[in-house]
Amino acid sequence: MKRTAGRISALLLVVLLLLSGCAPAADQAAPPAATAEPAVTAEPAAEPVETARTFTDSLGRTVALPREITGVAVSGTLAQVYVFPLCPELMVGFSKAFSADAARYIPEEYMALPELGQLYGGKGTMDLEALLAAAPDVVIDVGETKSNMAEDLDALSEQTGIPFVHIDATVNTAPAAYRLLGELTGKTEKAEQLASWCEETLAELTAVMERVDAEGRRKSIIYCLGDKGLNCLAEGSYHAETVNMMGRNAAVVEDVTPSGAGNEVDMEQLILWDPEVIVFDINSMYPAAAEDPVWRQLTAVKTGEIYEAPYGPYGWLSSPPAVQRYLGMVWLGAILYPDDIGYDLQEKVTEYYRLFYGCELSDSDYAALTANALK
Repeated sequence: MKRTAGRISALLLVVLLLLSGCAPAADQAAPPAATAEPAVTAEPAAEPVETARTFTDSLGRTVALPREITGVAVSGTLAQVYVFPLCPELMVGFSKAFSADAARYIPEEYMALPELGQLYGGKGTMDLEALLAAAPDVVIDVGETKSNMAEDLDALSEQTGIPFVHIDATVNTAPAAYRLLGELTGKTEKAEQLASWCEETLAELTAVMERVDAEGRRKSIIYCLGDKGLNCLAEGSYHAETVNMMGRNAAVVEDVTPSGAGNEVDMEQLILWDPEVIVFDINSMYPAAAEDPVWRQLTAVKTGEIYEAPYGPYGWLSSPPAVQRYLGMVWLGAILYPDDIGYDLQEKVTEYYRLFYGCELSDSDYAALTANALK
């Protein structure tokens, strides 16, 4: 693909204009304004790549694609978590580079791929020149559908010459999302493996919760984040889907934030909610809560029903709100309703890491992941 100074300058201007009115991703804020470079006369664009097929995304948009997809980029970390297990060999870069700790789970050859940033939201860190240099055949957005998204992606596709597509993905639609991603990338066999694992796991856990609910045994739970543990993923939050599915989310607020940081509350509110179980995010209050006299006012702390959500290479429950949350669901099933589940947790987790990350977990790996997550 021909790269010119004119095209890059034009792209910068277009994306900045688009992002100023673009709906942010589910866990991201709108990007700050920036100053565009002076407009210059663009050189003639390269001849368009021959398109031999069309693809219809979750927004109903019909997008022209090359005959064969040989390179993909992603719009953000959520999309990265979905796409990497399907076609790591096609990725031309990552939205966010993996941390050094992730090397245990991610094959070495992918650790050095460039960091391209996210297309919109957050601090607006997309490196447009790096994206153009990486020359993806398509940019994939995965997650919650937002208003005006179709118009935004249409405009970006037209102005950059790179197709942008959106795939809807929630906990319930993850199997369908993988089948659609398989159609998009041509990786239909692997997509079916991933979709089937999600489908079977979801059906199993749904059946568990139907039995639990029929007997009135659903446990109240709160997921606490932040260094003080006073941010909660509230009922109704996209980020709280796994908590809502596997328990009765006691964090009920009037104005649910779309942020993955959750709603900030105070200790008085936590005491009023008084859940049976508290799950702390990594780097939150878990190490200190059991000995803290204020936290010990809560039933969950007094009874020892507090846990730290497993993490590696992403958080199992919400961060980001992507497919790895299935790990959070199977884990919650094991700790909340151990007599109802029909799987061995370690076997189920090991199966996920093998299928989604190409990683064989050792016993010590599993022990490290679940160090503060089991009784």
